[in-house]
Amino acid sequence: MSRRMTVVFHDDDLYTNLKIAAVRRNRPASEIIAEAIWEWLESREDAELLPTIEAARAEWRKKGGRPWSKAEKDLEEAISTRERAESKRVPD
Repeated sequence: MSRRMTVVFHDDDLYTNLKIAAVRRNRPASEIIAEAIWEWLESREDAELLPTIEAARAEWRKKGGRPWSKAEKDLEEAISTRERAESKRVPD
């Protein structure tokens, strides 16, 4: 569905730069504007999530979280230890 909207540019340089960008990219100015609006809406959504992300990070630090590199190393060591133990077992 296509809808129409009039956009009034109060900044002549912005309008001119938009038109130049549209020509250089061989795209309608309306597509560039729509893309910019989607990016702005997504950034607003991300900004709304920041407090939740920060709270999760704080909880992680409070509960003694550790970096993935440390957890990965510990996991690899545990697997290696298990494999060595299994290889030492005597078959029945």
